[in-house]
Amino acid sequence: MKNFLTKIKLFITSHKTISVIILIVVVFGIYWLHGKLTSTAGETKYTLSVVAKGTVISTVSGSGQVSASSQIDLKPTVSGIITSARVKAGDKVSAGQTLFTLDDIDAQKTVRDAEVSLVSAKLSLAKLQEPADVLSLTQSQDNLAKAIASKQNAETSLTKAYGDGFNNVSSTFLDLVPTIDGINTILGQVNLSDNSARNSGDTALNYRNQTETLYYQAKNALDANQVDFRLLTRDSPTSDIENIIDKTYTTTKVLSDTIKSAKNFVDYMAQDTGRSSDFLSAQNTLTTYTNIINADLSNLFSIKNTIESSKQAITDAEGSITEDTASLAKLKAGADPLDIQSAELSVTQKENALADAKDNLAKYQITAPFDGVIASVPVNVGDQASSGTTLGTIITSKELATIILNEVDVAKIKLGEKATLTFDAIPDLTIAGQVAEIDSVGTVSQGVVDYNVKIGFDTQDPRVKSAMSVSADIITDMAQDVVVVSNGAIKTANNGTSYVQTFDASITGPVTGSQTFTTALVPTQISITSGLSDDTLTEITSGLKEGDIIITKTTASTAAKTTTPSILNAVGGSAASRGGGGIPGR
Repeated sequence: MKNFLTKIKLFITSHKTISVIILIVVVFGIYWLHGKLTSTAGETKYTLSVVAKGTVISTVSGSGQVSASSQIDLKPTVSGIITSARVKAGDKVSAGQTLFTLDDIDAQKTVRDAEVSLVSAKLSLAKLQEPADVLSLTQSQDNLAKAIASKQNAETSLTKAYGDGFNNVSSTFLDLVPTIDGINTILGQVNLSDNSARNSGDTALNYRNQTETLYYQAKNALDANQVDFRLLTRDSPTSDIENIIDKTYTTTKVLSDTIKSAKNFVDYMAQDTGRSSDFLSAQNTLTTYTNIINADLSNLFSIKNTIESSKQAITDAEGSITEDTASLAKLKAGADPLDIQSAELSVTQKENALADAKDNLAKYQITAPFDGVIASVPVNVGDQASSGTTLGTIITSKELATIILNEVDVAKIKLGEKATLTFDAIPDLTIAGQVAEIDSVGTVSQGVVDYNVKIGFDTQDPRVKSAMSVSADIITDMAQDVVVVSNGAIKTANNGTSYVQTFDASITGPVTGSQTFTTALVPTQISITSGLSDDTLTEITSGLKEGDIIITKTTASTAAKTTTPSILNAVGGSAASRGGGGIPGR
């Protein structure tokens, strides 16, 4: 750009005014366009980071002073009957020495149950992770083969049923036509005519009219069936064959009812007239028709059921094939990753439960927090003890830290919890310790309740003096090897739920560590469930996994300040700096 401006200056000094003005306008346009192309106004800067695993340590902090000599009341953190008191007043004790024990039968049962649960969870995980055995694969393959064979058999049965159905319809028509004609002949006999029925009374006439009505229904149905049947062959669509079977069955059923009605009419006329011999031939013919048509009706009904059962068998076999195929594929592919992840989580939960149970069991043994001398033992074996019971008093000449906590923080800590101690006078010194005593009664000052907490030193350092200022971080909880994100990445929705933001990988591309990404696009939200938190990190229990990309920092966009460039400055400075007024070359 500098070389370009230099050439513009030389051109201006050697050309006329109009050319100079034109060039100045061009330069101004280039500056304006360059600003537009490079402006990021309206865009937001995001810092993207890869989700990783880490450790979250929750602490309670307080400050106080070092004391060189102190006594501490030994109190249990659990309740139970005192089963042993291994010290008496005047005994010297060492840090970690067991002084009293409480009945821990229930706590031991809890540990035992937790151990069994952990073994069960590990077995379930191992079973998921094992490849499918040969027997299971063989059984699954056999089941699939059987399902395929069942479908083939059902399809063969269905094909045969359509063929048999076509044959049954053909043979039924051979019976339907002469039967319908025979009934017409019977009704046309003189002794069964309309006049004869009238002479025999209303009952006979009703029988004949009913028979005649059914006869015409059967004949009309048969005529329509014959038209449809003549259009079919064995190779016709199965739906057409199934349709003709249904229609023929309906026609045959109506004809069967017609024969029954006709026989009732003839039997009544024979009885009413007293001339049974005159009607014997018609009765025998109708009996023959009944047997023939009922046989046809039974065959058609049977073939209808065979078709339906074969179709259902095909549907069932297809369902079995789908299930068995999926089952075999699952066996070959192994356990679902989500199932394995769930089983691994279950193992972790059982491990945590066992660790908690063991920690609780340890609380039934009250140990010396530091070296000292037992001043008094005001309890006896068999007494009931609780968290407020003083089992004994220990005196020590070693340093202790007495810190002050407010009522909110003191409720979070417990006896025996680890602490880290630092000293204003010795910046490079850090000493580990543990909570030895917590005041049961606080001190009220101007409406604020404070509690003294004594922390025993794990090691002694000669540089530490009595009354020195000390700061303590008491570890109240810890989560190791868990998915963590920075606290600033977590946001809260209006409904109180927590979420983090991210972009699609196709937009950001691969991310390693942390990188900055500027865009006007709106990120998406991922709902999360959080666990333990400390000053910088928060544990994520659901919603994210290791390797996910999230936004850890957002820098809101600001409107770009627009400054109209000076034409003369763009060209090369003010007139004064060039040593004269006006435009050169005039």
